[in-house]
Amino acid sequence: MARFLIVEARFYDHLNDMLIDGARSALAAAGHDSGVLTVPGALEIPGAISIVAESSQYDGFVAIGVVIRGETYHFEIVAGESARGLMALTMDGLPIGNGIITVESEDQALARADKTRKDKGGEAAKAAMAMLDLQTKYA
Repeated sequence: MARFLIVEARFYDHLNDMLIDGARSALAAAGHDSGVLTVPGALEIPGAISIVAESSQYDGFVAIGVVIRGETYHFEIVAGESARGLMALTMDGLPIGNGIITVESEDQALARADKTRKDKGGEAAKAAMAMLDLQTKYA
């Protein structure tokens, strides 16, 4: 049994709840424990994971958030930089599943967050578990 931390940027409560439910369900189905840490926004997720990883309390991480395109360039910055930060951490060997969904509308977000539809929270948890399995086998 491994311990995973779900790090969420809570902005759209109902969507985040769906993503977290999917992630927790996937982790529990595999026999793993999980905790949740809330940060102010998607840009803070990589930093929070980096800080918590230093404690060695968790074996892997699941990033959860929702970024919906607005009227400004801010969407591109948040989507790109949060993904870049998570990728840098994975290249450093941290097992992370990226469940930050970036969409054009709330309808698209609902389809991706709902665990009976696209279940992106569950998919992110499965990715984190797969990366932990690789780390265990090859590191």
